[in-house]
Amino acid sequence: MRAEYNFKGGVRGKHYRAMQNGYTITIHKEDGKSVVKEVVPKEGVVVLDPDIRPYFLDSESVNKTLRCLIPLLPKIKRRAKANKS
Repeated sequence: MRAEYNFKGGVRGKHYRAMQNGYTITIHKEDGKSVVKEVVPKEGVVVLDPDIRPYFLDSESVNKTLRCLIPLLPKIKRRAKANKS
């Protein structure tokens, strides 16, 4: 970044929650027309916090870890989830 950019007072993650729900981009063309694009997160996407990311290089490592933890969950909770499916 250039030295003249001033980010004092900026808040990291200010729009994080809103972006998780998706957003709209409007592109205004020179001919006066507009193109609207909807950006929606893919279903099932989970965002890891920065402090956790170094431990998981890819989705396979996350899934492997979660599969190891599932047997440790109380059986009542697991049955309730299974019945909903």
